[in-house]
Amino acid sequence: MPFFFSTMDLVLLVPAMLFALWAQWKVKSTYNKFSEVRSRYGRSGAEVAASLLNRNGIGGVNIGRAEGLLSDYYDPTRKEVRLSEHNYDGNSIAALSVAAHEVGHAIQHKLAYGPLNFRTTLFPVANIGSSLAMPLALLGIFMRMPMLLDIGIVLFSGAVLFQLVTLPVEFDASRRALAQLQSGGYLASDEIGMAKKVLTAAALTYVAAAAVAVIHLVRLVMLRQGDE
Repeated sequence: MPFFFSTMDLVLLVPAMLFALWAQWKVKSTYNKFSEVRSRYGRSGAEVAASLLNRNGIGGVNIGRAEGLLSDYYDPTRKEVRLSEHNYDGNSIAALSVAAHEVGHAIQHKLAYGPLNFRTTLFPVANIGSSLAMPLALLGIFMRMPMLLDIGIVLFSGAVLFQLVTLPVEFDASRRALAQLQSGGYLASDEIGMAKKVLTAAALTYVAAAAVAVIHLVRLVMLRQGDE
């Protein structure tokens, strides 16, 4: 059995981890910058979310607060848009961009957008996989039990697939958000570019998460092949 930590980890993991750290810094710095820029029309994130839902004929979706910074999400099972406090009450470019993005997911849900439905179906499998895969893989490595490593690889593959499916879902929600903000007159024309910067930076975190997950899976597969 090869060592779990090797020079290959430096080749595979370090660049991905550095990219992930840079992506986190990028989204936080971009969000902080544009959270200080008040939108010209003065609407709050919650008001824009409610207006966008109504504009797209989406009923029965609750808008509430989420705890923590950048903890915003749309729950398709409960039909809820949750906005962090700064985005719920705030009227900055960043707040409106994030609120519109989450409504973008609600629009996807209404239109039965395939990748969103697939991701929702995958979520329970991915949740189990992300929790159990690595412990089982490590046990398989250190106890020299290839079957446990195989199970870990299969479970982690589900988590990786979830991360990959998340990419088109998030990019599409951002595309819809920008289109809605522009066509609905929620932002002035010179503010759209700022909103795009916020959403582009946020998307980098999903790209980084997917890259790290894929590399972890490659490492596990390589370890398994080295045991043969």
